[in-house]
Amino acid sequence: MATSEQINQLRDLGAATVYEAQGAKGALDHGIKPIDPSVKLAGPAYTVDCRPADNLMLHYAVQKARPGDVLVVDAKAFMEAGPWGDVLTIQAMKIGIAGLVINGCVRDASLIIELGFPVFCRGLSIKGTGKNQPGKVGVPVLIGDVVINPGDIIVGDRDGIVVVPQAEVGSAIATSLAREAKEEQQRKAIQEGTSTIDLLNLADTLKRFGLV
Repeated sequence: MATSEQINQLRDLGAATVYEAQGAKGALDHGIKPIDPSVKLAGPAYTVDCRPADNLMLHYAVQKARPGDVLVVDAKAFMEAGPWGDVLTIQAMKIGIAGLVINGCVRDASLIIELGFPVFCRGLSIKGTGKNQPGKVGVPVLIGDVVINPGDIIVGDRDGIVVVPQAEVGSAIATSLAREAKEEQQRKAIQEGTSTIDLLNLADTLKRFGLV
């Protein structure tokens, strides 16, 4: 299980760096974005599989999740209802839940942003939901082409969301730190006059296409 120090490291490294460093895998599709671009998120996934336009399982999941968990909800990408809003946000914050990633919409966005609760979603919908349909928690969920298992580490910022499998947290951090160090060297080299073509050894490729 990832330690709090490892989770903080992943949050600071950022979603794009972690995604590239772990082999360009684990990124949720571009439609999942934060309602507040300034937020950062990292924590273990508490997964929820629920029916479109019904938030019964969200009320249940908030009570079952632990402090520091990230609710990862598959609401089937349904865009004509907002199953999460200000009331659930306040409840989640009281419990200590770290944030929400939902394959669907939310509402009450202004208040959620004011409260500072990280929410990543497909969009906003003012339409309400029912509270009648059962679902599942603590099961693998599929968002786009990415499977999220309970306990996988979710890393999110304004670039998007990346999922780090539990067993790969240590290696993801190590390769991310190495990538960050390499990019710092590249930035320094550019400031000193080196071109990206030289840094990335692109001259032969450009020559092959007659671009030199």
